[in-house]
Amino acid sequence: MDSSVQSQSPAGSKAPTSAGEKSTQAQSNAMLDLVLTCLDDDKAEEIVSINLEGKSAIADHMVVASGRSQRHVGALADHLTRRMKEEGLGNARVEGLQQSDWVLIDGGDVIIHIFRPEVREFYKLEKMWSADVTAERIAIS
Repeated sequence: MDSSVQSQSPAGSKAPTSAGEKSTQAQSNAMLDLVLTCLDDDKAEEIVSINLEGKSAIADHMVVASGRSQRHVGALADHLTRRMKEEGLGNARVEGLQQSDWVLIDGGDVIIHIFRPEVREFYKLEKMWSADVTAERIAIS
């Protein structure tokens, strides 16, 4: 397992300007931290975090990760959604859990994609969202 996360941020990301934006950004960052920690603790592989500010209005962050098998993908998604609910981060919408080839978890500010490796390689989702961005590795503490 790779214990680091690849993080990608757009150049020119703007800082929050109002107290409301700071609060929303703090909540978004708290959710992102929980997602990254939970996926790492549960042995997800090739975890990539993509900052969507300035790229999309659907979310602030996207996380892409792989599970080793359908069962692992399903377990990662199930555990993550339970943790998000326990932490008071809302009821995430989940798609694809029954097949567990590609599970999409819509947490509002953070969108999470968990793939089987073959499916992830086929779709190359992170390349589509970060083609113009330089990647930087960060360690989870």
